[in-house]
Amino acid sequence: MEQNKRNIGPLLIILAGCFWGSMGIFVRRLTDFGFSSVQIVSIRVTLAALFFCILLLIKDRSGFRISLRDIPLFLGLGFGSILFFTVCYFTAITMMPLSTAAILLYTSPIWIMLMSVLFFHEKLNGRKLLALGLAFAGCVLVSGISGDGITLTGLLIGLGTGFGYGLYSILGTVALRKYSPYTVTTYTFLFAAVGSWLICEPADMISKFAAAPNPVSLLLFSGLTALVTAVIPFLSYTLGLATVEASRAGILATVEPMVATLIGMLVFSEPITLLPGIGILLILSAVILLNLKTADR
Repeated sequence: MEQNKRNIGPLLIILAGCFWGSMGIFVRRLTDFGFSSVQIVSIRVTLAALFFCILLLIKDRSGFRISLRDIPLFLGLGFGSILFFTVCYFTAITMMPLSTAAILLYTSPIWIMLMSVLFFHEKLNGRKLLALGLAFAGCVLVSGISGDGITLTGLLIGLGTGFGYGLYSILGTVALRKYSPYTVTTYTFLFAAVGSWLICEPADMISKFAAAPNPVSLLLFSGLTALVTAVIPFLSYTLGLATVEASRAGILATVEPMVATLIGMLVFSEPITLLPGIGILLILSAVILLNLKTADR
C-alpha cells in the first residue's frame, strides 16, 4: 500500500501541473467581463476556499481544528505563498514581457531545491541537478527568450514570483507533517481569500457581477474556474507532496507551461515554433528522468 502511494505521488504532481496549465482559458474569459487581474485572483481563491471548506466538512469535520501555534504557518501558506506569488506574477506581467515573467516564475524549482537542502537536508544528486537544468531550459524555450524592458524592480518582483510559488512546497511539506492535505489546502485558501479581499476593490468586483448579462452563468463559470485551476490542482499537488520530495515535486510541476503552450495551440490556434517544441521535449525529458527507478532514490 505504501509503495502504491509513492508511485501515485509523481502522477498527482504532474496532474496538478496539467490543470494549472489550463488557466489561460479561464483567465481570458473572465478578463472579457472586465475583471482586473487581482479581482480574478480573488474570485479564484475565494471560491476555492468555499469548495475546500465543503470538502473538509464532508471528509473530516475534525480537520477544521488547528493549533493556534500553527496559524503563522498557514498565514505563510495563504499570504506568503498563494497570494504573494500570484500578485507578484500579475504585477510582473505589467512590467515586462509575458514570456520573461513566465521564465522568472519558473525559477521556482531552483528556490525549492535550495530551500529543501537548507531546511530538509535533501541530497542534491546528479540526476536532480540534470533534471532541474533540463526543466528550466525547457521553460525558457517554451515561454520565449526575451529580456526587453526589464528593470531592477521588475526583476526582483519576478524572482519574488518564483520564490513565493516555491514556498508552497516548503511550507506545505511542513504542514503535512501534522495535518491532512484537506486541512492544509482549506486553511491556505481561507487565509489567501481574506488577504485578496483587502486588495481587490470588492465593491467594484461585485458591481461587475451584477452588471453581467447573465450573473448566474458568470458565477457558475467562476466556480468552474476555481475548481479547475485551484481546487483540483492544489489538492492534487498537496496530496503528492505527502510522498514526493519538495525539490522533485517542483521540477515535475514544470509540465504547466508545456500544457499551457499545447492548449494555446489547440484551443486558441496559436502557432508553435521550433524552440517551444524543443522546450516541451526538454521538460518531458526532465519528468522521465526524475521517474526512472534508480538506486539513489
